Amino acid sequence: MPDWHAVARLSDLQARKKKAVDVAGTPVALFYVNGDVYALHDICVHEQRQLSKGALLFGKVICPGHQWKFDPATGEPEDQDGCQPTYPVQIDADGMVHVSLERERAEA
Repeated sequence: MPDWHAVARLSDLQARKKKAVDVAGTPVALFYVNGDVYALHDICVHEQRQLSKGALLFGKVICPGHQWKFDPATGEPEDQDGCQPTYPVQIDADGMVHVSLERERAEA
């Protein structure tokens, strides 16, 4: 059973669309895309830049390094090899976003 960590308020994420959080010492980037919340490892597998400092464009997370485009749900980059690790997300009845460090996808 995964450990869940409260990391942000949903209302704050809805307003900002992205947020960098620390989950038990692990850098995680939260993204609010089309009504859903996604959590990805905040350090890009390619350029080691913070994804939370990148952009959201057409539902994709854009790395500020070399502009790789990641699917926030799967961590898969568009037209590239590798995969950005993702983490499970839950939102409780009080609007608190929780993240588990149990990986949904393995690192490339």
